Amino acid sequence: MSQEAQVKMTHPKGLWVLFGTEMWERFNFYGMRAILTLFLVNSLMMKEEDSSLIYGGFLGLCYLTPMLGGFVADRFLGNRNCIMLGGLLMALGQMLLFFSASVFSSNLGLANTFMWTALGILIFGNGFFKPNISSMVGSLYPKQEKNKLDTAFTIFYMGINLGAFLGQLICPIIGDVKDSGGIRDIHAFKWGFLAASIAMLIGTATFYFLKNKYVVTPEGKPLGGLPSKNESSDFEEGESQKAVFTSKALMGAVIAFIGLGAVIHYVCGQNWIYTVIYSSGLSLAGLIISDSSLTKVERDRIFVIYIIAFFVIFFWAAFEQAGSSLTFIADNQTDRNFFGWNMPPSMVQIFNGLFVVAFAVPFSMLWDKLRAKGKEPISPMKQAFGLALIAISYFLIAHNVKDLGNNGLLAIKWLIVLYLIQTCAELCLSPIGLSLVGKLAPKRFSSLLYGVFFLSNASGYALAGTLGSILPATGDKFNKAKELGIDLQAVLDKTVTPTTEQLKLLAVNHINPTNPVFAGFEIHNLFEFFMVFVVLTGLAAIILFAITPILKRMMHGVK
Repeated sequence: MSQEAQVKMTHPKGLWVLFGTEMWERFNFYGMRAILTLFLVNSLMMKEEDSSLIYGGFLGLCYLTPMLGGFVADRFLGNRNCIMLGGLLMALGQMLLFFSASVFSSNLGLANTFMWTALGILIFGNGFFKPNISSMVGSLYPKQEKNKLDTAFTIFYMGINLGAFLGQLICPIIGDVKDSGGIRDIHAFKWGFLAASIAMLIGTATFYFLKNKYVVTPEGKPLGGLPSKNESSDFEEGESQKAVFTSKALMGAVIAFIGLGAVIHYVCGQNWIYTVIYSSGLSLAGLIISDSSLTKVERDRIFVIYIIAFFVIFFWAAFEQAGSSLTFIADNQTDRNFFGWNMPPSMVQIFNGLFVVAFAVPFSMLWDKLRAKGKEPISPMKQAFGLALIAISYFLIAHNVKDLGNNGLLAIKWLIVLYLIQTCAELCLSPIGLSLVGKLAPKRFSSLLYGVFFLSNASGYALAGTLGSILPATGDKFNKAKELGIDLQAVLDKTVTPTTEQLKLLAVNHINPTNPVFAGFEIHNLFEFFMVFVVLTGLAAIILFAITPILKRMMHGVK
């Protein structure tokens, strides 16, 4: 192989710097995510359904603020400064969670204050960090090498999930501790949050010391600097260097945000956090497309990003059950014996990160080989495959919980198989979506359109919180009710009317005396709960498959 051919096949060293930075950031995020809901329920004494809503709202807002981070980077601070700011904010947020988990037993009110403040800081930190590091991956590759982005983002995604694996391994081991009798040490969560904070500091330092040497263009020019220092050579020929929003368009976006918010909150019944997430995404999408400097090709490509982003919502709504409903099921209705070791429930989701690390390179090799043969599916088709796979994973788990009854335990192997299939789905969808934005977004909207794309994640996480809150009673609830002298199944079936005293006992023990309801349908058991995800993601996959030829034309030659 000639030296020139070798150079063309290799990736810039800056990719590995961004890989390492993102790895430590994902350690921080996923390590905290693994133990957050268990901390809320066991230490801060919240109901499971409330913690699921907080979890979904928190994740949703984490992927709403990239819109702000992308805007600030594109207009004022640049990618580099925003990554540094975001990393430091997230390290501070994790430290405040450490303080919350340290003082809850002596001052529950102060612990809650620390917790809410920490989540707020983490939300803004992620907003500054997330879109800008993704945008910089795309910026590493000049126009003639954009065909390598699917592979580059798959490698980058391996860094994400190597960090997720380490976080989901270390934080639960030191933060979700149970004794030989199965009693949880509710004071141990703080060590998991402290580990997450330290990881974020390592990631920020990695970027700070290596960015000037490696995160550069092929000519050695630093990437992601102040927008005021952008040169015309950074843009494609004929591409506008600045967005043009009229006063009328800006006012229309504000009115749309208020109007959509009113409909979503008052008509659809969503809480204010979810209302802001949904209405922000739609309003910002409309504002960008109103830019008068957009050409027809640019506008068509942006519409493709929007359409793909809509389908991504359903993927993340199903995938992000890992941190809420699937964690509660692992805690309360799963035999977690793993080769003689009783695995902590918050660690079960570790298999997702482990499988991504194992399969990211084979997937990137698969795309490379298919591309060489001219048979590589276009990005929307890959993402439709991802939606179909996640529907299959939930159909499999639904089948295996169908006959568990109230006290049967799900074998841990089925959760492992679920995470295996969902990992393959994730590799077909998430890094491919990031790559697609890098290929289709006009440079002047690069970070902002990553922010818009992450809004689809935000909406998916918000929907995940809503869906996680409809988890029906699991085995621990029936056992506790039995200890209280209450036949919970009879209460749920409405064959027995509980007394006022019994209702008080159920409320004190965070047991809902009624079955949850979604879209007018009552959810009676875990089988029906999981079939909700089968239907949502299955229909999304079928529709995306059907419209892929239309999207291909709208991409105007971009694959």
